[in-house]
Amino acid sequence: MTTNIPWYPLKFEPLYEYRIWGGRRLSKHLSAPLPGDDDPIGEAWLLSDRDDHPSRVANGPFKGWTIEQLLKESPEQLLGKLVSRFRRFPLLLKFLDARDLLSVQVHPSDGQTDFVPAGERGKTEAWVVLEAGAKSRVYAGVKEGVTRDDLLLALANKSVADHLASFSPLPGDAVFLPAGIVHSLGDLVVFEVQENSDVTFRLYDWDRIDAKTSKPRDLQIEQAMACLDFAQTNVGPVTPVIEAKAPVLRERIFDCEHFVLWRLCGELLFKVGAVGVPRVLVCLDGEGELEHHGGVYAVSKGDVWLLPAVLGLCSFQPHGAVCLLEIGVPEVI
Repeated sequence: MTTNIPWYPLKFEPLYEYRIWGGRRLSKHLSAPLPGDDDPIGEAWLLSDRDDHPSRVANGPFKGWTIEQLLKESPEQLLGKLVSRFRRFPLLLKFLDARDLLSVQVHPSDGQTDFVPAGERGKTEAWVVLEAGAKSRVYAGVKEGVTRDDLLLALANKSVADHLASFSPLPGDAVFLPAGIVHSLGDLVVFEVQENSDVTFRLYDWDRIDAKTSKPRDLQIEQAMACLDFAQTNVGPVTPVIEAKAPVLRERIFDCEHFVLWRLCGELLFKVGAVGVPRVLVCLDGEGELEHHGGVYAVSKGDVWLLPAVLGLCSFQPHGAVCLLEIGVPEVI
């Protein structure tokens, strides 16, 4: 029983996924080695409460437990004020290495119930750019004036990219992708935060053949078109809001009904976490120590830590310059 075990910061190991568009660049952003020798690894699932991808605790007395097991055993300790709203942990966190372009895709919203399987959610997501190659590109939204008929014709003559808004991002840029927006990206490594959902409708896949199957991947054109919001056009990088400059530069990058994300960069001791709600920390650069009630936990680049709601505030002591992401769920929607 978890009631007899004192709670502490929980570290999780990534789960790696082959993707046709992936590469090997995630090795530079994670402390754990990539599997295989040259297989394209497109995704590292950092924190996932899904039946097919259960993240497991990697440290302390709860080592080996999944988030699902912890939630079933002690939901209030883990979720705090959010306990009445969620049966599963509400966010899914990943690193993506898009060596090649992702498919052009659309996700449904929570309200589009005809396209969201029972027990699933819609999918609003967001990216923080970690690494950008010479051909880096983000496609987000259709160009002004593009209609459904325009896009269907573009699918037929393979000119989809000409109808999508796009830009070349830089490291540190952040992109918010509400459900319904058509999107893709390529030659980029990004951190991704999203609703706990895996519902994706592929509109176009650049006429690729999957080397493992010798076939093109399936498309879901009808569903993608039905969920696509043509009013969402010309999406660009968001402008961070600076909330504090000392003892750490604290920038609020995303703030929507599904998640809030801050970027914390500094060299002096600072606070992380919150009273009564869970928070997740992802170390993007540098290293340090996470401290809670006398316990000290070493944090390295690429580590992901869940701070259960019962912990409240914790301290982070950098060892030199460090950059973290802190992710939470709004208490009120």
